[in-house]
Amino acid sequence: MIGLGTQDTFGEAEDFVATYGTVSFPMLWDETFDSWSQLGVSGQPAGMLFSADGTIITQWSGGIPEDDVLATIAGL
Repeated sequence: MIGLGTQDTFGEAEDFVATYGTVSFPMLWDETFDSWSQLGVSGQPAGMLFSADGTIITQWSGGIPEDDVLATIAGL
């Protein structure tokens, strides 16, 4: 899992990580929004599950339902 930040400023992204403790997975920063644009992300939260070759298996907009994520992974 990775986090991909692009909104606000880099400093605010660092504050988010410090506040919410997202240290169990790496956070990446893209000040250009290019990554979100290429992936079709229009807001957060959003999530995507990729195959090993980079194909999007499924995606979620809004809250990311843990049960759906785990069921999708179990079905692979």
